[in-house]
Order: sequence, then C-alpha cells, then structure tokens
Amino acid sequence: MKDVLIPVLLILLAPLLGGLLYGFERIVKARMQRRIGPPLLQPFYDFLKLADKRRMMVHSTHAFLGIMHFVSLWFALAVLLLGGDLVLVIFLHLLSTSLLILAGYSTRSVFSHLGANRAAISVLAYEPVLIIIAVSIFMLNGTFDTAAVFTGKEPLLYKMPLAFIALLLVLPIKLKKSPFDVAEAHQEITGGVELEFSGLFYEAVYTARWLDYIFCYTLVFLFAGSNILLGIGLVVFTFIYLNALDNSTARVSYKQMLRFSLGVAGTLAFINLLINSFS
Repeated sequence: MKDVLIPVLLILLAPLLGGLLYGFERIVKARMQRRIGPPLLQPFYDFLKLADKRRMMVHSTHAFLGIMHFVSLWFALAVLLLGGDLVLVIFLHLLSTSLLILAGYSTRSVFSHLGANRAAISVLAYEPVLIIIAVSIFMLNGTFDTAAVFTGKEPLLYKMPLAFIALLLVLPIKLKKSPFDVAEAHQEITGGVELEFSGLFYEAVYTARWLDYIFCYTLVFLFAGSNILLGIGLVVFTFIYLNALDNSTARVSYKQMLRFSLGVAGTLAFINLLINSFS
C-alpha cells in the first residue's frame, strides 16, 4: 500500500511541485544574470492572473487540443511514476507534444505554424534517443516496466553511463533551454506554437510546462533505481547543469540541433545499447 501511495501523491501534486520548481528556476536564472528576479510563487500568481483574463478562442478545436496536451502529459507522467511500460510512457509523451503541434497548425498564424514546425523538428531530435534508452533498459531488465528499474538493486547509471549522458544532452531540447530553444525562439517567432492561446486555455499549456519538468527529472531519477540519495544527487546535478547551460550559451539553428542530437547523443545512446547487448 505504501509503495503505491507515494507515486499517487506525486502524481496528484505534480502540477504544484512543477510550479515550485519552475519558480525556483526563475530565481536561480535571475541570480545568474545578476537580477533580483521574481518570488518563488510567481508561476502561481501568473496562473491566477491568466484565470482572470477574458476567455478568447481561435476555435474550439484549438482550445481542446491545448487542454488535451496537458491531460495526456499528466497521464504519461502517471504511467511513469506508477511503474508502467516505458514505451507506453514515451508514446503518451509523444502524443501530448503532437497535440500541441496540431494546435499550432490549426490556426492561421504564420508564427504559430513556424513554432509547430520547430516543435516537430525538436521531437525528431530527442525522441529517437529516448527510444534507444528504453530499449537499453529492456536489454538489461528483460522488461520495459519502470517498476523493475525503481526497485532494482544496482542503479542504471552504473550500467548505462553513456545513455545517461545522452539523456542530459537532449533534455535542453525537451525543456526548450538554450542552446536548443529553437521551438520558442522569442526573438524570431514570438512564442511559437503557444502564441494563439490566451486566458484559461493558455493556463493548460502553461501548466503543462510544469508537468514537463517533473517528467524529465523523473527520467533522470530513473537512472538511480532504488538509491534515493543518488537520485536526489542526479536531479540536483541536472538542475544545475541545465540552468548553467541555459544562461551561458546562445541558440543554435534547428539544423545544428538535429546534427548534434542525432550525431552525438544518438551515437552515445546507441553505443550503450550495443554494450548492453553483449554484456
């Protein structure tokens, strides 16, 4: 009963935890840039402010896709935390992103279309790496169930160090951090795929970003297995790494992002897969 209670609580509190993490990240980013920065609860203040704005829709399908983007992402996180099939988790995560991309294509805005194009390219950059990592986990455990990983005696990090490095290399793409924030690129496409959302409907997309933080850091924690202290250490290290990278690099083009992701991260993940297949 206790083994199920903790994941369920994490699932229910995921938006709250993600909002706090996002708020803390904004404080860290401000300090790195020698600014005071917003308060910790600023994401929640923004959430309440959005709820008070006038509800405007491009059309009902656009609003529905934005809401389902949030719901499907939360469902993907739930399957991951409950120890479900990792391939199903990746599929649900891909479905969530695809819904947002379709929302972008459903409008007449040129910037929304550009954002949807770049979001689709970003998926091509990180999704193959996640699939290779999932196959590597299957080679080691004989199952795709993450429950076997969370309860494993030996952390995945010791058996799959190259795969962990590959994950670190593609996380900035997933979280839209520099140098791979091509999907948003505020100076070029003014927010991209999220541009036409507003008010209550933008809240769904805005809060989905908080869930994405929890999702990505759970993948990082997965490499620690049942070693909670190691998992916390990996999450803290990844948090520092992502923010240091985000605040010290300039954005690259989508072509450079694809070459780096598939050429470097994909190669590292594939080498790790070959090593696991022969071990």
